[in-house]
Amino acid sequence: MNSIIEHYYPTFVLYQALRGQMMDLLVDEDLAFTLPGNPSLGALCVEIGETEQAYIDSFRTFKQDFGYRLDDPEMSGRVGRLQEWYARLDAELRAAVEALTEDDLQNKVIERGFSVSPQIQLTIYNEALLIFYGKASVYLKALKKTLPKQWADWIA
Repeated sequence: MNSIIEHYYPTFVLYQALRGQMMDLLVDEDLAFTLPGNPSLGALCVEIGETEQAYIDSFRTFKQDFGYRLDDPEMSGRVGRLQEWYARLDAELRAAVEALTEDDLQNKVIERGFSVSPQIQLTIYNEALLIFYGKASVYLKALKKTLPKQWADWIA
C-alpha cells in the first residue's frame, strides 16, 4: 500500500461519495434538465466521468490528456448507467493510484502543461469534483431536490 492510499484516499472517497448521493436523488427525467446557456444535467454528469477517465489515464501514463470522450450518447439520460459507470471509474482510479510505487510518488511527475506529483494530481482531481458539485448543486436546487446533509455541509 502506498502513502496516498494509506493517508489521502480515506478522505478522498468521502468527496467521491457526494456524487453517489446526488445520483440517488435523481430520476432519468432529471438528467434532461437544463439551465439557460448550460448543458443538461446529464451532459454535466458525463463530463465529470470523462474528466475522471482523463485522471485515471494520467496516473497510468504520467501525462494528462483531456481528449477522452465517452462514445455512448444514451449515458447522459440514464441514472443507473451513470451510477454503474462511476463505480467502474472509481474502481479504476483507485487501482491506478494503488499501482503507483512509493518511488513513483517521490520521483515521478505527471505532465499536464506543467509538472505535478501524483499526490498533487489527485488533489487537483478532488478540486475538479468540487467544481462539478458546485455546478450540480445549482441544478439540484432548481429541480427542488433536498440536498443530503453532507451536501448541505460541504457544498451548498
